[in-house]
Amino acid sequence: MSVDWFKQLAAYNKWANARLYAAVLDLSETSYRLHIGVFFGSLHGTLNHLLLMDRLWLKRLTGEGDQPNRLDDIVYEDRMELTRARIAEDERLITLIEKYDEAALRGLHSYKTTSGMPQSQVLGDILMHLFNHQTHHRGQAHACLSILTGAEPPSLDLLVFQRGGTAPGLQKLTLT
Repeated sequence: MSVDWFKQLAAYNKWANARLYAAVLDLSETSYRLHIGVFFGSLHGTLNHLLLMDRLWLKRLTGEGDQPNRLDDIVYEDRMELTRARIAEDERLITLIEKYDEAALRGLHSYKTTSGMPQSQVLGDILMHLFNHQTHHRGQAHACLSILTGAEPPSLDLLVFQRGGTAPGLQKLTLT
């Protein structure tokens, strides 16, 4: 995969998260926290996991930031704080991807697993995992919205993004 492809995935990631969070901010607190049987229990648990894992990978890739102790940690109890952190992490990921070139993507990157074991992988493969992981759990969050609202949540399809899809409610996500 090329640098341009990863730049597109980083931009898509930001766009899809913005659409998802815009819908999430409209939910009642009870619905947002309701345990509905997804892997991390609730929409709140799922969104925290996504942020947590992005932080874990960005720490591994840059050496900067927080390293979680558990994969199910709740990083933020407050939904607005979680939203602000999500926006910041998406920008951080875009900035990081901008720094890579084709040679870097083909090179090995060394890091430690959560259990402290040394690991080396091709950087492009790590990035593919990071974006695939986002899509996987964002899909779970999308299903949560369907279940909780009984309505069709906003489309998160990559093709919609590529066709210039807009993100209704995005103004909610320019939080300061």
